[in-house]
This record gives sequence, C-alpha cells and structure tokens, in this order.
Amino acid sequence: MKLVIFGLSVSSSWGNGHATLWRGLIRAMSRRGWAIIFFERNVPYYARARDLVSVEGGHLALYEDWLATRHQAEREVAEADVAVVTSYCPDAIAASELVLEAPRAVRVFYDLDTPVTLSNLGAGERPAYIPPEGLGGFDLVLSYTGGRALEELRSRLGARRSAPLYGHVDPDLHRPGLARPEFAADLSYIGTYAVDRQVGVDQFLLQTALARADQRFVIAGAQYPPEFPWASNIFFVRHLPPADHRDFYASSRLTLNVTRRVMAEMGWCPSGRLFEAAACGVPIVTDTWAGLEAFFEPGEEVICARSTGDVLSALEMGEAELRRIGANARERVLAEHTSDRRALQFEEILSSTLMSETVPPHAEVS
Repeated sequence: MKLVIFGLSVSSSWGNGHATLWRGLIRAMSRRGWAIIFFERNVPYYARARDLVSVEGGHLALYEDWLATRHQAEREVAEADVAVVTSYCPDAIAASELVLEAPRAVRVFYDLDTPVTLSNLGAGERPAYIPPEGLGGFDLVLSYTGGRALEELRSRLGARRSAPLYGHVDPDLHRPGLARPEFAADLSYIGTYAVDRQVGVDQFLLQTALARADQRFVIAGAQYPPEFPWASNIFFVRHLPPADHRDFYASSRLTLNVTRRVMAEMGWCPSGRLFEAAACGVPIVTDTWAGLEAFFEPGEEVICARSTGDVLSALEMGEAELRRIGANARERVLAEHTSDRRALQFEEILSSTLMSETVPPHAEVS
C-alpha cells in the first residue's frame, strides 16, 4: 500500500508541533507494510530549525515551489492507494486539486487544526488550506479533534464522512529518561508561545511561581516575546529537539499541560505534549476540557487544574502519590495512545470508508 501526504512540515518540530506525530505515524505504518512519501515545501525558517533530514520508514520530498514538484506529485498520486492533504499545508489548494483527480487513491483531508478551522469560519475568515468548494470532494475527512467538531466539518464544510484520528506518541522516542541538572524543576512546561494559551500559562505556571518563590520552574519552547513576564525562579530552555524531551520530563517533579483556548473550548482535542509527557512517566497537571476523561482518568492518571490553587495543591502531593499517577498515565498511553495504535485505527477507518457507499468506484484499493 502506498500513502502520499501533502503537509506542513515533518522535518522541523520547531516549526510544526505535529512533526513528531507524523514521524511516529510514518514509522508505525511502514512497519505495517506501507510505502510513504511526505511532500514538504522547503521554507527558510523551517530549514534553519530542521531536526530531521530523512524520515525513518518513509521518504521526505522537499520542494522549493509547487510548479517544481507538480510532475513528481502527479506521478506519486497516480500510484497511491491513499492520498492525504493536511491543514496548513502551504500548497493545500493545489495539492487538493491534484488529489481530487486521483485515478484510484482514497482521497483524504486531515485537519490537524480543526478548532482553528472552525473558529476562523465562525469569524468569517476562510482558512487558506480549505478548498473554495469545501471538503465534500474528499472520500474521508480526518480530524485531530473529535466530539461536535466532526458534525461541524460535515455541516459547515460539506465533509461526506468524518472521523477522529487523535494525537499519539512514539514510545521508542518518548520514554522515561535521565534527570539532568540544567532541566531540574518542581514544575516544567514545554510549549511554543501562543497568545491564546497565555492565560493558562499565566494562571497555572506564572502565578504558581510567584506563590512559590522557593521552588524552581522551567519553560522550554520557542517564540517567547521579550515582554514575557519572567520571574526570578522561572528558567527558560530554548527549543528542545524531541530526543531531549524524555530527559527534560525526567528532571521534573511535575509537568504542566496547557491547551490552546480554541482547542479547549471545542473539547476532545488532546495535545501531543499530553501523550508525550505521559509516555515519559512524569506526573501531569493539566487544564480541563470536554472529553479529557476519554483519554486519561482525572485524579488517577492526570491531575486536573482549574485554578492556581489546584496547581499549588499538586505541588504539595507526596512523592509516592505523584509516582503512582505518572505510572498510571504511562500505562494508559502505552495501551491506547501510541503511534502503532493510531496506525491501526487509520487502517480501520480507511477500511470502513471503502465499504461505505459514499466512496466512489475509483477509490477501490487494489
């Protein structure tokens, strides 16, 4: 089976938080016999922060512009069993036109940013990656977000068939690591700066740090502005490559997960960082949103916070209880949220799509 993907970036986890998800999924699917090619536009700001030059289990097709790669893309899609266009792909419209003309491939749109997509539509702004005619031409629309988002993709963008394909983690990469002094923290946080996540970061980390001047807090990420309100006990680690995440988490007594506002409001949208931290066995304190309990059991596998006081209480928990919660989360993620698990679910969704009467004859897989 051959899978062709037109996406944002798999080569730069700095530029695309979903890059590690693609790497894990590609590895998992290649182990199941898939041949995979990922088309990525070679933009300078990703090239400067590239932490991968070849995709294990797949092929990375870097291109300078669409015209330069169109002929190769046409050849690959013509041979594909499944062709995928993703949200924020810089050439999503052109790639969609090509995929929708595919002679035999199952045609898939994967919205990894569904809450943003729907929020922009609600504000009267059509995302640049959505075809003018909507998503009705695709055989299947996958969403990183479940719940009511699936119905809205159908009602607002014409998706004929929608299904969730949630985040996941590659346990070969994210596993318990070794504590390192430079990462030592009572509470840590990994995340690129985002305005619509800042309220949560302020409430759960900055205010907690101000109330616990004797404790150490560490933020790792990118794009933090000069005016970010640092405190004397908050330390910054510039963007970490994925290989360092496990040691970062191992150096933390607790780690924080903060969901972007539009994701939290939509619900059913667990971040990749949530799964990564769980796989590393670190106790997690997280904000709450609809559907969280479908992924992790509050109080047993994650610690839920609705206020600064909740985080302060978590910091006062005993070591044995924190270790128990971290171990429970790791057990859950290894059972249900690995890249191998998502690869199997992807195949099951494709099989269901093929059996659906909504799929045209051209999409039959040989």
